[in-house]
Amino acid sequence: MLALLPARARTAVVATVACAAALAGCSGGGGGSTSSATPSPSKASPSAAGPLITIKDFAFHPAALTVAPGTKVTVINKDAATHTVTATAGKAFDTGEVKSGQTVTFEAPARPGAYPYICTIHPTMHGSLTVR
Repeated sequence: MLALLPARARTAVVATVACAAALAGCSGGGGGSTSSATPSPSKASPSAAGPLITIKDFAFHPAALTVAPGTKVTVINKDAATHTVTATAGKAFDTGEVKSGQTVTFEAPARPGAYPYICTIHPTMHGSLTVR
């Protein structure tokens, strides 16, 4: 059947089949291990096990979060506007500008305590990070 196709079409079919076979081998379903590149400190993929702050509808979700000292906290901005997650006292943490659709991480302070934070662009947005 393949012989009935013009040479250019045969090449396309063979390339498509080869790509599909390569992708099937990389699916991770064969019991082998998969690895991925380590994300940079400022941008990361959210981890199911790690704490997450989602910015949506000009609010932080959850508004209050408790973490261990030094924990990496992931922030995802699901708003169309740019926001920040900035501690109100001292310089305990500050994500800088988190653009729409961007994911960033910051490290929770090493010292236990309550750390209120705001979006410096929209100061009516409030949240609290408790370190225990």
